[in-house]
Amino acid sequence: MDMEISFPGGKKVNAKYNGFTIKTDQPKREGGDGSAPEPFSFFISSIGTCTGIYVLSFCQKRNIPTDDLKMILKTEKNEKTKMIDKICMQIQASKSFPDNYMKAVIKAAGLCTVKKHLEKPPKIEISIIKDSN
Repeated sequence: MDMEISFPGGKKVNAKYNGFTIKTDQPKREGGDGSAPEPFSFFISSIGTCTGIYVLSFCQKRNIPTDDLKMILKTEKNEKTKMIDKICMQIQASKSFPDNYMKAVIKAAGLCTVKKHLEKPPKIEISIIKDSN
């Protein structure tokens, strides 16, 4: 998997991947235009949406309606490190959600590949290559 990161101006940083451009910007308070979510927002939303696709697939396979289903993601930050210590995801289901699937849908949500990568994070190597032109 290769992704190209570009710098289109200001505080914007874009990622091109698989025919899509993911645009980011910094908020105005950080010197950006606030024209797109900041990169960290995509990090958090990737956890929520990845978990969400597992919940959605679980329900679709069992013909469980998802019209009233939603997830709430909350983060808890460490005051000293300013890093997130805990991510709490809550699946909010209607009264009609089958009781016998409550534990199973939580188990399915836990299969999220983003979550699994955080549990065993990859090594990150950074290098620089100068253009020969």
